[in-house]
Amino acid sequence: MLARDLQRHIVQRAHLSTTTNNEVKKRLRSLLRESAQPVAVVTSLLHFNDTSPNDYHGATLSSFSSIALDPYPLVAFSLRIPSRMATSLRSAHPDPPSNMVVNILSATQAPTAVLFSRPDLHPNPFQEVEFTLNREGIPVLEGCLGALSCKLATNPMLLDDPRFSGRDFENDSRSGDAESENEIFPPSITSELFIARVTNIERLALDEADTNDPQTMPLLYHRRNYLTCSSKYLLDNQKP
Repeated sequence: MLARDLQRHIVQRAHLSTTTNNEVKKRLRSLLRESAQPVAVVTSLLHFNDTSPNDYHGATLSSFSSIALDPYPLVAFSLRIPSRMATSLRSAHPDPPSNMVVNILSATQAPTAVLFSRPDLHPNPFQEVEFTLNREGIPVLEGCLGALSCKLATNPMLLDDPRFSGRDFENDSRSGDAESENEIFPPSITSELFIARVTNIERLALDEADTNDPQTMPLLYHRRNYLTCSSKYLLDNQKP
């Protein structure tokens, strides 16, 4: 009887935890939709083997942020796995100065964002955009707001690690219990966090265009739509 009650208690707690976690994700997603996010495309090389030529690969990022300038300029983004981009970055050779380019898209590049976000509809996006190559042969998209050559600063972090739950595992008697860990992280799609050091600025639109040129304005994602911003709408008392 006691064992049955305990099992029922575990199932109820797992259901509550899953419901709470899903509700948090739902509300966070709603909040972020209200906050305009910059749009970026990461490009890299797909490595097949030592004899086959490399192929270009790109993916629109759902999350991208600069996280530090000192002591090293670092950026971070996450990728759902499995994905060819995650595989490409994990298998990149550590010696070259860069193993990816983060292309921060301009206001003119909403179609580019779509191209690299829907491989089912656009299996060969590099045939539909103009690009140059950095020193390591990685594509730099033409028309972007800026392009950063980057190198992985550390191994990717798998984000289904129970340590990210915020639970105190050292003082939790249930630590190591498979059922209690499933209570925190029920089986689902997961992601990897990539932290990269910026090694070179390949392109900066302000170096090439007037400030009124749309290429100098960022592409933003807001309420499931692509848009941009303009400083002419900024009120005097809102200036930093």
